[in-house]
Amino acid sequence: MQGFNKYYPPDYDPDKHESLNAYRGKHALGDRARKLDKGILITRFELPFNIWCGTCNNHIGMGVRYNAEKKKVGAYYSTPIYSFRCKCHLCDGWFEIQTDPKNTRYVVVSGARQKDEDWDPEENGGFAIHDTEGKAGIADPLVALEKTTEAQNHVAKVQIPRIEALQGVSDHYNNDPYALSSMVRKRFRAEKKIEAQKRADDDTIKGKYGLPEELKLVEDDAEAKHQARDEWARARMDYEAERNGKRPRLSILSSSGSQSRPTLDPVSSLKARILDNTRRSSILASKRKPPDRRVLLK
Repeated sequence: MQGFNKYYPPDYDPDKHESLNAYRGKHALGDRARKLDKGILITRFELPFNIWCGTCNNHIGMGVRYNAEKKKVGAYYSTPIYSFRCKCHLCDGWFEIQTDPKNTRYVVVSGARQKDEDWDPEENGGFAIHDTEGKAGIADPLVALEKTTEAQNHVAKVQIPRIEALQGVSDHYNNDPYALSSMVRKRFRAEKKIEAQKRADDDTIKGKYGLPEELKLVEDDAEAKHQARDEWARARMDYEAERNGKRPRLSILSSSGSQSRPTLDPVSSLKARILDNTRRSSILASKRKPPDRRVLLK
């Protein structure tokens, strides 16, 4: 495991040396900054294309890396132009390559010769990649005048009315910001009170009927009332249909029970009732206890 602790000598003074590199007299970039006083930084540079060395005339392939001396040599507007000076690994010659921000490429300045491998899109039916100015054709004064007239008409008929409409809308909504803000806040407070009252009513109903707190009640509006009325009417019709279905079954059972009983004439039914009463009275008399004789003699 790599150690991240640093050794601080006994004579190290943070106020005097500020860092260990300053204490040892070294730069943070090490040997790469040996020419930093001249504005040169040693960096790793990779060849962006194939070249021939100008000293030994040997071919050097694209992608070969060198420890190049990097320095700023100019600027294209606000983009700096850097120069990379490399030493050939096949001889003692040096060659220099610079950046070209205008054409977004690298350019060999001295000491080498670039291999021409550029593909021309114009020769293959395409368009120029780096042609920012374009080819100027023959100027026709009538065409220029027609374009100028069309542009003026477009500005007068389309762009100016559109800008005026946008400006009117902006003035309408930003004329009095305080009044607009007051109106919005007033509407928000009214909606907030309505929501609070609705929430309190829902909590009251939930507490009265023991409903769960997470249950969401529907809004008490005309649509909800109409839906509840339709649901109640449908349930009542189902109940009436079920009740009317039970009545014929009960009537059938009662008629079948009355038909199973034997029919008696009035005289026979009277005799049966007299015999039944006599049997009951005899049972009650047999259950009574006879009186004690001692009580009678007294």
